[in-house]
Amino acid sequence: MIFRLLTLVALCVSVSFAAPLNDAVPAKKASARKSTVHWMDYNEALEKAQKFPKLVFVDLYADWCVPCRIMDANVYSDPTVASLLNSRFYAVKLDADSQDTIMCDGQKNTVQRCYFDVWELNALPAFVLIAPKGMSILTVTDSMSPQELQYMLYQFLEKEKEWMSR
Repeated sequence: MIFRLLTLVALCVSVSFAAPLNDAVPAKKASARKSTVHWMDYNEALEKAQKFPKLVFVDLYADWCVPCRIMDANVYSDPTVASLLNSRFYAVKLDADSQDTIMCDGQKNTVQRCYFDVWELNALPAFVLIAPKGMSILTVTDSMSPQELQYMLYQFLEKEKEWMSR
């Protein structure tokens, strides 16, 4: 009897975590929660950054990462965050588990190897700020609120002139 009860509790808990995150958002707000950030391809962002210099903001995520999905639903849908990323950065989303080949810090690697070996990251969500010449400036591993990400982006912009030449 206790085994059945524990099994039932475990099943209920697993089903509740497996439910799509959009169900947690009221129906009226579901459409407003979509990202308004204009995400671009990593290689395209680096090419544009060399022609028209801006910092490249890379959001690393994984499909299995719940905090990453929460950031997508709550942070990248924020109008101020989206406006900052769209106007002042080249915004890129990279799957940390991807086997696609990219250039990171002058090395040709898979996204996964860049994540672990070059950028030395070990948790998600993670962010990498990259200079127009393709070299990483800094990495951040943390889940944030819209206000925290806004603050971080403004801090990046204060150092923008210094970092553009890297």
